Amino acid sequence: MNTTGWGIVGTGDIARRFASDLALASGATLHAVHSRNPGNAERFRAETGAQKAYHDLDAFMSDPGIEAVYIATPNSLHLAQTLRALRNRKAVLTEKPIAPSFPEADVIQREALRQKTFVMEAMWTRFLPAVTAAKARIKAGAIGEIRKISADLSYYRPYDPESRFFSRALGGGAALDLGVYPVSLAMYFLGEPEKVSGRWFSAKNGVDMRTEITLHYASADAELSCGFDRNGANHFLIEGSAGALRLDAPFLKAQHLTLYSPAAMKSSLFGPSPQGDGLATKLLSRLPAPLPRLWGRQIEHHPFEGNGLQFQAMAVMDALRAGETRSAIMPLHESVAVLRAIGIVLSRSPITEAEPAV
Repeated sequence: MNTTGWGIVGTGDIARRFASDLALASGATLHAVHSRNPGNAERFRAETGAQKAYHDLDAFMSDPGIEAVYIATPNSLHLAQTLRALRNRKAVLTEKPIAPSFPEADVIQREALRQKTFVMEAMWTRFLPAVTAAKARIKAGAIGEIRKISADLSYYRPYDPESRFFSRALGGGAALDLGVYPVSLAMYFLGEPEKVSGRWFSAKNGVDMRTEITLHYASADAELSCGFDRNGANHFLIEGSAGALRLDAPFLKAQHLTLYSPAAMKSSLFGPSPQGDGLATKLLSRLPAPLPRLWGRQIEHHPFEGNGLQFQAMAVMDALRAGETRSAIMPLHESVAVLRAIGIVLSRSPITEAEPAV
């Protein structure tokens, strides 16, 4: 198998996790790392085993040993650094969100077309085995036609206007940090919506502390929320005309999915549950309301090594080997659509300042 030389821009926690997971991606090598601080670049190189460390971005981007660039910097830098990589004809995997706004994401999309070069948002959840399995189950008709999606992704964070989570200058806010996950995953299952509605609650400095977004389709709605004001349920529920499927918490790195359906009832009644209790009444009591109480439950386990970032890296490498310039699973136009939906909601006046509630 041909190897792909990777370069990483950024030395934070997500960059370290990606570097670690590259070891789980067959054919991937970490060629170089970059930080504006020479000391940070060298320390990151030593920690990760990369061959080279750069503090000059132009020198990094022109290194012929780098075929694919992973950008793991604050949101505010994504546009400029992604464009720099594209103009050096490097394939690019840019951390979510691919840009702080949909007009900037559209600039990236147009430049990728002009350069005929691969670029993808690092929406790693779409590539997890459990999500791949959920997509296959739904395509096979396991829950019928999708009627509703419900998801919340919320983790309490104390208000700190200097942190990347709340800093306007760094592209902070709950919607860009967390909301992109449920919105993107809803579009993965339902496509781009016909209409978007929602509301948001402001932190003290004006970024969103909590955001609620509804994607409207002809025969379904996706009711989605995110926030730093509380710890949420953090699962992703898809209800259909003949069953339901839940990506269990935390769904952004799902390793388990639960299928609710009449067909599952038989195995629930006459065989042991995945927990081994064998009691249908216990199974039924755990059904998320308002799902029909005559549906049984089956749990599938899809564990993986590492942090789960290796699957998106493998998808990039597969695309490069096939000569493709776009991802079928995470196409750029959907990255743009996700940011457009978030932008529609955040363009409205906030309801009130959000009060944290763990």
